Amino acid sequence: MNKRTIVSTMLICLTGMAVYSKEYHVSIKGNDANTGVESAPFRTINKAAQIAYAGDVITVHAGVYREWVNPPRGGECEQSRIVYRAAPGERVEIKGSEPVGNWQKVQDGVWKVTVPNSLFGSYNPYKDLIYGDWFSNHGWDHHTGEVFLNNKSLYEAPTLEKVLHPTADANIKDPEGSTYTWYCESDEQNTTIWANFHHYNPNKELVEISARRTCFYPETPGVNYLTIQGFHISEAASQWAAPTAEQIGMVATHWNKGWIIENNVISNAKCSGITLGKERGTGHNVWLNDRSIDGSLHYIEVTFRTLRNGWNKENIGSHIVRNNEIFACEQTGICGSMGAAFSIIENNHIHDIWTKRQFSGAEIAGIKFHAAIDTQIRNNRIHHVGRGLWLDWMAQGTRVSQNLLYENDLEDVFFEVDHGPYLVDNNIFGSPTSVSDWSQGGAYVHNIFAGRFGLYSEKSRYTPYHLPHQTEVAGLSIILSGDNRFFNNLFFPITTGEKNLYGLAHYKNAGYPMMVDGNIYYNHALPFEGEAHQVVAPDFNPNLKVEDKGAEVWVSFSVQKLLGDQTETVTTERLGKAKLPQAAYEQPDGKPVTINTDYLGNARKEHPQPGPFETVKEGSNRFKVW
Repeated sequence: MNKRTIVSTMLICLTGMAVYSKEYHVSIKGNDANTGVESAPFRTINKAAQIAYAGDVITVHAGVYREWVNPPRGGECEQSRIVYRAAPGERVEIKGSEPVGNWQKVQDGVWKVTVPNSLFGSYNPYKDLIYGDWFSNHGWDHHTGEVFLNNKSLYEAPTLEKVLHPTADANIKDPEGSTYTWYCESDEQNTTIWANFHHYNPNKELVEISARRTCFYPETPGVNYLTIQGFHISEAASQWAAPTAEQIGMVATHWNKGWIIENNVISNAKCSGITLGKERGTGHNVWLNDRSIDGSLHYIEVTFRTLRNGWNKENIGSHIVRNNEIFACEQTGICGSMGAAFSIIENNHIHDIWTKRQFSGAEIAGIKFHAAIDTQIRNNRIHHVGRGLWLDWMAQGTRVSQNLLYENDLEDVFFEVDHGPYLVDNNIFGSPTSVSDWSQGGAYVHNIFAGRFGLYSEKSRYTPYHLPHQTEVAGLSIILSGDNRFFNNLFFPITTGEKNLYGLAHYKNAGYPMMVDGNIYYNHALPFEGEAHQVVAPDFNPNLKVEDKGAEVWVSFSVQKLLGDQTETVTTERLGKAKLPQAAYEQPDGKPVTINTDYLGNARKEHPQPGPFETVKEGSNRFKVW
C-alpha cells in the first residue's frame, strides 16, 4: 500500500465516511489473467482477494465457485472495509464440495466411486476424523467429509454393511432419510465411497462430495473489517469447533474484528456454519491432549492466554451477523469462543441444526457462544435445532431480545455458569423446556415461557466474571444460583407434566435472593413465593400455539386476567446490579436501559402489559411474529 493510500485510509477512518476505491468483478466466464474490470472479470474469488485493499469491493456474478476464499488482508476500519458481495439479483454459490460422476452399481440402490486423493490436495476429509474437546462419537469414527444428493447430505455409516442394508433411525426427524447412507475407505492414492441412493441413479443426479474444510476463512489472524454479503455458501467439511480449539466453520472470522456477515444462505456444514471464534495459538483441544486436569481448568487457562494475546474490544469481536438463513449443520449454526464478544447477532433464521444426531457433544446449538460479553442477540428465529441458544461462561452485558424460539427439543435457551448481568427481554420461548438456568445474575423481562425451567447450582466449577464492558477478568466464583430478576412475564405451560418445574416456585431454593414482580401464571405454573403483584390461574389453559407457515409465523393464545396498573416499567435503576461483578444491566456503551417497546416495536405504556406484546387483551390474541 503506497503512502497516498495510507493517508487516504486514515482520513476515511477519522471522518467516518465510507469511501470505496476499486471494484473488481468475478465471473465463471472470466480468467484470472484478466484485469478484473466488469468487461474482463477474474475467474476466481481468490484472485480478487489477493489484490483487494481497504475500500475495495469484490462483486461476484452468478454461478458456482468451488474454492476456499482465503483473504490475505482486510479493511482498516468500519468505513474502509473490503466488501465481498454477490452481484445484486444474481445467485452466487460458494461450495466446499466437488461433483463426482462415473459411479458403478454394486447392487440395487448401492453404488461406489473411486476418486484420486489428489482431488483433495493436502486435506482429505475422508481420512480426517471429527475430534475435539467435549465431542462424543457414539462409539464409532466420523469423517469430516460428506456425500450430497441434490444438495441434501446423506448419513455416514460405520460399516459397509450399513450401506448395503441400512435401517431407519426412528428417533430423529427424518427416519427415511437416515437410510440414505455412505461409507468410505482411503489408501495413499485413492478414496472409495459406497453410497445407498435407493431409486436414484447418481450418474443422472447432482452428487457432490466435500473437498474443503471451509469456504471463507483467512488462514492467519489480522484480517479485519470484511463484509460477506448475499452468497449461498454450503457443503464444507468443517471440523468440530470446541471452545478450546481453533474454530473453523464454513464461514469463519479467525479471531478478527469488525466483520459483517449478512444476507447469506448458509447450509450443509459437517459441523458449524459460522464461527466467530478462537485461533490456534492460545490452545487447540487442550483437554483432549492433557487429561491430567479438568476441562474447565483448561478453559480458564485458555481464557488467560487469550487475554495475554490481545483479547479486548480494540482487537477482537464487534462483528455483525444479520439477515442470514442457516440450516443443515450438525454442530452449530453460529458459534464462537470469546471472538463473538461485543457483536450483534440479529434477524437470522436458524433451523434444522443437529438433525441427524449421529454424534453429540457439549458444543451443539443453534447459537453457541462462550464469553458473549456485551453481545446483542436479537430478532432471530430459531427452531428445530435441539438446543436453541447456549450462552456458556462469561455471558456478561449480554442482551437476548425479541427472539422467537420454538420446536427445540432440549431447551430454547441454556445459561451455563454465567454470573451476569445479562438481560432477556421480549422473547417468545415456545418449546417444552424454556430455560436451563445453571447461572445467576439474569434479568427476565416481558417474555412468554411455554416450557419448563431447569434450575441448577454449579458448585464444582469456578468461572470468570469481568470488569463492566471489558474482557479483563475481575474474579472467579462458583454458581450458587439466584440473583435473578423476573418482571412482567407470562408463564403459559403447553403441558402440565412435572408441575413443579413450570413457573418460579423452585427458585425458593436459589442460593442468592431474587427480585420477582408482575408475572402471570396459567395452567398450573407455580408462582414465586412472596411475589407482591401476580395473577395465578392454575385451571386456565391459554392454548398457546406457534403457527409455522414457512415464510410467516403467528402466535396465538388466550388471556383470562391481566394486572392493570400493578406493573411497572423495567429500567436499569430498577434492575440494580448483578451481585458478583457489581455491574448494572445497561447498554454496551454504559447508558441505561428502559424496556419501553415490545416484541413488535410498539411503545410500552406507563403500566406495561406482561409478556412480549403491549396490545394483548383479555380473551383471544393472535400476532404475526415473523
